[in-house]
Amino acid sequence: MKNNTTPQTILVTGGAGYVGAALVPKLLNAGHTVRVIDWYIFGRDVLAADADNPNLQQFQGDIRDQSLLREALQDCDAVIHLACISNDPSFELDPALGRSVNFDAFQPLVDASIEAGVQRFIYASSSSVYGVSEQPNVDESHELNPLTDYSKFKAMCEPILLEKQSPNFTPVVIRPATVCGYSTRQRLDLTVNILTNHAIHNGIIKVFGGTQKRPNIHIADITDLYVQLLDESPQRIAGGVYNAGYQNHTVRQIADIVRDVVTGMHAGPSGKPIEIVTTPTDDLRSYHISSGKIREELGFQPKRTIEDAVRDLVTAFQAGKLPDAMDDPRYFNIKTMQQRNPIAPAA
Repeated sequence: MKNNTTPQTILVTGGAGYVGAALVPKLLNAGHTVRVIDWYIFGRDVLAADADNPNLQQFQGDIRDQSLLREALQDCDAVIHLACISNDPSFELDPALGRSVNFDAFQPLVDASIEAGVQRFIYASSSSVYGVSEQPNVDESHELNPLTDYSKFKAMCEPILLEKQSPNFTPVVIRPATVCGYSTRQRLDLTVNILTNHAIHNGIIKVFGGTQKRPNIHIADITDLYVQLLDESPQRIAGGVYNAGYQNHTVRQIADIVRDVVTGMHAGPSGKPIEIVTTPTDDLRSYHISSGKIREELGFQPKRTIEDAVRDLVTAFQAGKLPDAMDDPRYFNIKTMQQRNPIAPAA
């Protein structure tokens, strides 16, 4: 692995996605050369601010395309694997496509990375691999109990990567909490972001149940973590599996935070207070992840709160960066997937 002061060449799969769009500029600012593979079905403009940067190379294509992979991986030092069919509804819309991208393509990507001489592979798994747990703090030793195909395939990819560990190949698995906050490729189908959007535009926050705990992490913190992992020594992280979350609030607590921040920024519909409406639900899935291991072993401690994420979103709404936020399909994975042209498996 190149030392910390030497710029690296990094392949980011899914680099034009919600997290990728926030990560790529940070990698460029850190002096790295960045390559992105993405379908760009949410638009070509998400990385527009850096499009002319000579250290950024964008490949519009498919991680299942082996010839494209070989081109993008040439002389790469590290891979940050974010690409996937993301969230359960999008996955269930086309289960065969979901399996093809999220699972079947994974081992070929890892093998191609090793063949190309990649020395570090950072895999974005998911905290959803734990399913529902009554444990007060779910740490990395907790058994995996994925409840959906999306989370099942996330879990199944982990050992495929970890068994490839060698003195020349450093794999690390991150299990992020639900990400929140503003990105140039905005998602408004994630808990904090959904509630903020509705508070601003409808003046009503609908909470289904409310007692369920949902761990979150600010998008700026999870992207900081990926940058940090490039600089860690192989001895510290090789074969590591880490939860990455911050605040484990109930959905009702998140709603209260959103209401208070939006009200304080005078961002809701004028003339009326923001109302929280609670509706009973049979879906009381709840879990509370512990991120103590990554703090103790790597010194990683998130710095931004849910309040910060809501303020960032409100600022973006007020600046006109998220027009037609209730209806534009580009903010909602399932709507975009429903509208997309079929993407056939690559040969």
